[in-house]
Amino acid sequence: MKKILLVLSVVLLLSACYKDDINDLKNDVNDLKNRMAQYENLLDVLNKRLYVTSYETKDGSYVITMSDGTKLSVRNTSSFIKIGENGNWWIDGIDTGNPAKGDKGANGENGSNGQNGSNGTDGANGADGAKGDAPKIAIGSNGNWIINDVDSGISASGQKGKDAAEITAVAIANGIMTFTFADGRTISILASAPEIAIAVPTGGFTIDKMQWFRVQPQLTNAGGATYKWFINKEEAGTTTDLFSVFATPGTYNVEFKAKNGVGENSKTFTVVVTDKTYLNRITQVFEFLPAPGQFTNSLPAATAADTDETMRVKAETALTSGSMVSLGGFGGYVQFGFDHTIINKDGNDFVVLGNAFTDWSEPGIVMVSYDANGNGKADDEWFEIAGSEHGKATTIKNYEMTYYKPDAEPANPNEPNYIRWTDNQGQSGYIAKNTYHKQTYYPMWKGASSITFKGTFLKSNIYDKSGTGSNWANPPYDWGYTDNWANADVRGQIDLNWAVNAKGESVKLKGINFIKVYNSNRADGGWLGEVSTEVSGFKDLNLP
Repeated sequence: MKKILLVLSVVLLLSACYKDDINDLKNDVNDLKNRMAQYENLLDVLNKRLYVTSYETKDGSYVITMSDGTKLSVRNTSSFIKIGENGNWWIDGIDTGNPAKGDKGANGENGSNGQNGSNGTDGANGADGAKGDAPKIAIGSNGNWIINDVDSGISASGQKGKDAAEITAVAIANGIMTFTFADGRTISILASAPEIAIAVPTGGFTIDKMQWFRVQPQLTNAGGATYKWFINKEEAGTTTDLFSVFATPGTYNVEFKAKNGVGENSKTFTVVVTDKTYLNRITQVFEFLPAPGQFTNSLPAATAADTDETMRVKAETALTSGSMVSLGGFGGYVQFGFDHTIINKDGNDFVVLGNAFTDWSEPGIVMVSYDANGNGKADDEWFEIAGSEHGKATTIKNYEMTYYKPDAEPANPNEPNYIRWTDNQGQSGYIAKNTYHKQTYYPMWKGASSITFKGTFLKSNIYDKSGTGSNWANPPYDWGYTDNWANADVRGQIDLNWAVNAKGESVKLKGINFIKVYNSNRADGGWLGEVSTEVSGFKDLNLP
């Protein structure tokens, strides 16, 4: 019986040892696979010409992020070698005391003076210099780390005896990250702060005040980078390009910084801003299309032979010479611009002039835009000035109203059912004709049988004061509109900080170049006719 038990014990012991050996072998194979995978991943990075954008220690590994967003993990049992802020080599957080740069050599003897040559022309800017060499890293016979043939004095005992495919050191220096394997092989990958190139004219940039200044640096190694612009040491932007405007003449110092997980670089230059005198009025009209109304075809005068372009010119002539244009019923609009940028300063920035007076407003919504693409046209994103009515329950966003061209002019000079309209809220009605305005109210140059206008609809304040239809009033909104208060009233002025985007989100505009005004109301004042916004001019409150 004892013999049987002894045999069974031996068998069980051998089985346990066998299982342990199998498990150890599996672990060794998996470990080898992981090490080979690291090597193959690094080769793949080289083949794809990727570069390092950041690195960090996480969960027992060095996590290295590449320019395409992929991440490589290297176990932090490998030593990490870098140049410290004091210029010395550091290994695993220990200062070796050895400078990363060698001592300067002795000065050579002065040569004899040559003859003076004539001044040559300025040469073109040279290309950026090549990256420095990767450091040579090895384990010396004394067991210490040897960097560029210099004994660091730091023991590498933890890395001795590793498998050939094991990474023994990760070093970053001279814009290169080098992986050193136990058998002496190395793989080097670009790992530098973003490189910046800015084409600066000789003597720096020059720009007139109140004009957009644009600079777009050329960047390399910028994957995952963040950016900051500074003008006279004040932060001026966080995008790759600088888009700014200067209110006053002078010399400005500009700095651009680009930073990634490896490091930071910067470039500085100067901008000379020159003085200039501008016109404080509308200088150009881009589009003009009034909705049907009692002043349409008369302010300015139109004929059936007119076109969109001839009417644009007529509106431009009126608004650049102190005259007035009417926008007709809801949605009718005009777009105009200036010879300078309207800068967003503290407080109110501009006023669009109309012809409002006590108890009678014909409020128009103001849209603003800046010349983002630099082509001088009003074809960029528009922002609405969110006035006092913008957030009210009675305000309708994305409102649409369609007017239908009448088949003929009515015999009745006070025809109530003159120009039919429908909207996207399921409502319909008519614009009435009145005896005071005998011309057709539908834009004569528009041959289509209908016209649709879109925008934000504001509930009108109009009411019959007399109760008999003889005295109508349309009190103004509190603030934020044109043709709403008298031109001299501060409540008619606009602050660019009231601007919102199409989602209703507040935006911080540095300045604007274009304005669009459209009639926000669909309202009738009896014998006074429909409420129709008028525009008679513009004033930049930053100019005299």
